[in-house]
Amino acid sequence: MAEQKGIRAKVQRFGSYLSGMIMPNIGAFIAWGIITALFIPDGWWPNEDLAALVDPMLYYLLPLLIGFTGGRMVYDLRGGVVGATATMGVIAGADIPMFLGAMVVGPLAGYLMKKIDQVLQHRIRQGFEMLYNNFSAGILAALLAIVALLGIGPLVGALNKALAAGVEVIVNAGLLPLANIIIEPAKILFLNNAINHGILSPIGADQASQFGKSILFLLEANPGPGLGILLAFMIFGKGASKSSASGAAIIQFFGGIHEIYFPYVLMKPALILAAIAGGVSGVFTFQLFDVGLRAPASPGSIFAVLAMTAQDSYVGVILGVLIAAAVSFAVAAIILKTGKATNDDLSEATSKMETMKGKKSSVAGSLNQATEEQVEEAAVESKQASDVDKIIFACDAGMGSSAMGASLLKNKFKKADIDIFVTNKAINEIPDDADIVVTHKDLTDRAKAKVPAAEHISVENFLNSPRYDELVERLKK
Repeated sequence: MAEQKGIRAKVQRFGSYLSGMIMPNIGAFIAWGIITALFIPDGWWPNEDLAALVDPMLYYLLPLLIGFTGGRMVYDLRGGVVGATATMGVIAGADIPMFLGAMVVGPLAGYLMKKIDQVLQHRIRQGFEMLYNNFSAGILAALLAIVALLGIGPLVGALNKALAAGVEVIVNAGLLPLANIIIEPAKILFLNNAINHGILSPIGADQASQFGKSILFLLEANPGPGLGILLAFMIFGKGASKSSASGAAIIQFFGGIHEIYFPYVLMKPALILAAIAGGVSGVFTFQLFDVGLRAPASPGSIFAVLAMTAQDSYVGVILGVLIAAAVSFAVAAIILKTGKATNDDLSEATSKMETMKGKKSSVAGSLNQATEEQVEEAAVESKQASDVDKIIFACDAGMGSSAMGASLLKNKFKKADIDIFVTNKAINEIPDDADIVVTHKDLTDRAKAKVPAAEHISVENFLNSPRYDELVERLKK
């Protein structure tokens, strides 16, 4: 059992790493999607001059951003610069968008730069640091760009084409809906990032560049299956699960935070069949109407999905979402009505979900507002107001959980008239000058290793922690 948990944790970490290269750049993907939707010849407002932005953004901007982000994740800005330069090699060495190539050479470049500095940097004589820093990075970047051009680019290009050909065969055979047999359980197990951001989004972007849209962007982002399950709980659920389902449905469908319905499925594992049935029926409808999105929809909100929908795909996309919701609702209703009557414990299922995820879920706090009773003591020393200039909330990606926690603390500080900088970061990007770091208790050890000099505060629930009020009272004094 421990071995399975270890494997799952490694895959989750790998998926988190992949999404860490893509997610910070989703805004650029959406910008490219908007320009494509508006100005290409079959767009809403065709404009040849503005459409000239489409290919450079696709072939250069997006891969370079991914390569820079991958290198930066490994070795800060120095790794990012070398990663972006090396990415130019794979771009020049292939005739397709090099998203996968950037995801390979970016982190590789950052890693090699880090290792070279570990060996040589401490040997550099005083006064020659800048000379070493500039030339070591420049020489490595030039060598990697050449290697990427001659070797990695063609290799990754061939792999990308093979994956795209495989997807095309699956689509032509009408088997694409079966992908949800894997995708829906993967979402519940938090393994979807490895599938979605590692394979579907890069190949989908390549398809969108050729055909103006891709159905692959809809496989994981479809909010229909989760909505159907939550609607079933609104009608046929009991106790806390029924009373909380309506709020969860709003967050899931309109906010795009799919993880909020995961505890409901974990509470009754048979509901995974409802998620799979909804996902399969939705993708079948998408395929039947030949629809697609122009760029990734992130988060998986109905608003994001419709914003990225291709001009000729609105009817099919809306029908696909509605049919997915209807099918998952029907299957979930049968399971809830025919299942054995049990005292469903939503808070226990939420805890189980967060254990599988490896960190606290921000939105799950709206399902369970229970006060923390036992929190791991993480801080060795409590800092006073005069010692605190920067407070960092940190989670794996530095977006969902930490962003909501930081926002909550900012509001408490504002009401208490406390002027201290508060922001959120990915745990790998916590700045060295952070005075207080707030993390879920399962991530505190990683945060301590990153910035051992900071005060570390562990919380059980990012949205409802008594630690916030304790911190406010301490810093007011």
